Amino acid sequence: MKTRKKIPGDMCLDNTVKLLREGYLFIPGRCRKYRSDIFQTRLMGQKVICMSGEKAARIFYDKTLFTRKGAAPKRIQKTLFGEKGVQTLYGPDHLHRKQLFISILNPNRMDQLTKLVERQWQLNSKCWEQKDQIILFDEVRTLLCQAVCRWTGVPLGKREADARAKDFGLMVDAFGAVGPRYWKGKCARKRTEQWILHVIEAVRSNRLDAPMGTALYEIAWHHDLNGFLLPLRTAAVELINILRPVTAIATYITFGALALAEHPECIGRLCKKDEEYSRMFVQEVRRFYPFGPFVGARV
Repeated sequence: MKTRKKIPGDMCLDNTVKLLREGYLFIPGRCRKYRSDIFQTRLMGQKVICMSGEKAARIFYDKTLFTRKGAAPKRIQKTLFGEKGVQTLYGPDHLHRKQLFISILNPNRMDQLTKLVERQWQLNSKCWEQKDQIILFDEVRTLLCQAVCRWTGVPLGKREADARAKDFGLMVDAFGAVGPRYWKGKCARKRTEQWILHVIEAVRSNRLDAPMGTALYEIAWHHDLNGFLLPLRTAAVELINILRPVTAIATYITFGALALAEHPECIGRLCKKDEEYSRMFVQEVRRFYPFGPFVGARV
């Protein structure tokens, strides 16, 4: 007869402060300490189970076992996700809203976005050649913002591209932050929502043409399960949920450049345009430089 192993406990009054101090190392450090892929602790006054590894991921993403409802703190909604966006829904409402994103992010449309990014990279890199040095992260963030705005149908003036891209970056940087970083992200969220809200309002009042099939058109005219158009602010949140993540890929591109600087032997293989090797390289960059320390759900 098998005996059930007890889950290791990293129990104290609360480990929130340690989490903020340790960041990415909080979970893997304790997994090594307890020689276990799972342990329990207390965060923000609540009992929390932390787990890591392939098996844990398969369990975590089982929708019959976990829900995202109530998992994202309001602080994150006010900076990264936005309030009443797809990440905060569950059940039929979530599936209906999720289908909107799936329809927008179809393979043909994604190919168009890839080509726009390539074209924007070629245009912007000509300006880089005239400079003694550039900050790659800032430059890539701007060109991705320019490309995704053009792809979604959102008007973006050349002079405002840097500022809009920076605001997307501040929203991402505020993820899990406290103090000045959090408030900068919150202010960036307000500015961005106000901007996109006016864009969607212009589409609905026929003052701005949004081609059918673009994210701007599909979100502006999307109906919920009750047959109503999304509230303007909710529509703005959902459109930002496309603009922000694409712009945030600047983080991975920058880490990819760092990986190539530290492992120049990879450059030759990538230049051969071996799709399988390129996919493996990208996945390894994502694994080695994870975007967030963890994600949460409720049983």
